[in-house]
Amino acid sequence: SLPLPTFHLVNGAEARRHSKPYMVSVQAKKSHICGGFLVSESFVMTAAHCYKWGVNLTVVVGAHDITRQESSSYRIDVKYYHIHPGYNAKTLENDIMLLQLVKTTPKSKAVQQIPLPKKDQDVKIKSFCTVAGWGATETGGSANPHLLQVNVTVVDRSSCKRSWGNNAIITLSMICAGGTAADYKGVCQGDSGGPLVCKGTAVGVVSFNQQGNCNKPQKPNVYTKISKYLSWIKSIIKY
Repeated sequence: SLPLPTFHLVNGAEARRHSKPYMVSVQAKKSHICGGFLVSESFVMTAAHCYKWGVNLTVVVGAHDITRQESSSYRIDVKYYHIHPGYNAKTLENDIMLLQLVKTTPKSKAVQQIPLPKKDQDVKIKSFCTVAGWGATETGGSANPHLLQVNVTVVDRSSCKRSWGNNAIITLSMICAGGTAADYKGVCQGDSGGPLVCKGTAVGVVSFNQQGNCNKPQKPNVYTKISKYLSWIKSIIKY
C-alpha cells in the first residue's frame, strides 16, 4: 500500500502575500498537517487522507505566515467531514474530502473562494499549472512558515502509469504533474490537500508523490481529478 503522504513544495518560491486567498491551512491540535482550499463560503476541499480518526481538525483562513496570528487570518472549527465514500486508504483512489465549517467565511482581500471545473474534462498535457502550500523544500527539511508556490507541467497519463509501474494505481480520476526527472519542481512531504490550479481553476487535489525522494524525483506527482467528482461535490455543497 502507498504511504500516507503530506506534501511540501520543492524548488518553489514564496507566494506574494494574499495572492492565493483561497488557500487554507488544515490543522490538528493547532499544528499544520495539510493544505486545503475554499470552494464555497462554508466548505474547504482537501485530501481524504488528511482526516485523522478521533482528532478534531480546524482550518486557518486568510494566512500567509502560519506560525503567527495575523490580522487577516482566523481559525474555524469543522462541523462535518465529508469523505468520499469510495476513498481507498491503501491505493489513495478517490482521495478527496470536503470539510463543512461551523460558520461562513466572509470575503476579503485575504479570504476568497476558487472556482471548480464546470464539467468533466481532461487538463491539456503540458499545461503550465501552479501548486501552493506551506512546508519543507527538500526531503527531510523543516516546514516553511510562509506560503510557497511552484509552477508544474501536466504529464500524460500513459507515461505517468509507466513511471509508477506496480507502485501505484493511476486511474482516470487522477492527474499527474511535475515531480519528474525533467521537472524537479513539485510536491514533497507536508502539503497534501492543496489545489492544482490551471488558468485560475482548481483542477486537482494534491494526493501522493514518490515517498522519500523529493529532491530528484523519478515519478510524477499525483493529484485527485476534481472534475470527476462534480456530482458528488454538488450533492454536498448544493450550489
